[in-house]
Amino acid sequence: MGDIPNEIGAGLTFRAVIEQPHYPAPEWGLTLFLRGPGAIDLDSIATGSAHAFEAAATVTKDWAPGRYAYVIRATDGSDVQQVAQGEVVIGQDIAAQAQGFDSRDHVRKVLDAIEAVIENRATIDQQSYTINNRSLQRTPLSELLKLRRQYRAELAAKKTRRRGGFGRTIKVRLT
Repeated sequence: MGDIPNEIGAGLTFRAVIEQPHYPAPEWGLTLFLRGPGAIDLDSIATGSAHAFEAAATVTKDWAPGRYAYVIRATDGSDVQQVAQGEVVIGQDIAAQAQGFDSRDHVRKVLDAIEAVIENRATIDQQSYTINNRSLQRTPLSELLKLRRQYRAELAAKKTRRRGGFGRTIKVRLT
């Protein structure tokens, strides 16, 4: 069985071919339901006994970016069965962005925000204060440092995965 990819690019042609031996085309049709920031439904096209989901770039350019849950259902006209489910991310169409495009992922955005708070904290010595019955309590610096370590580790792990799964380079000299 083919799969729905982990990421779909908005503004790019989408095509996924799925083999379903228990629900072969053309006797069965498949429908892909994506639910997240938007609702997207795609019916499969029979290609022999396989099922193909297709969407032109002119269609995907309007897909809202974000994380989606999906299910694939098979039907023969009267019987309906769920055959797959999962999660997919629809990425932004970078070509459609004029200005102000932020290419950072969630981990990088949060890490940058934590570091900005730590940097600004250097000029603020109050942990909390109250004015006219309104109070403000800041996150303790120790908690911010802990969060920064956590997000730095997560970012390093992502970089390692992008490099093919290898971590630190260890140099060895044999003599």
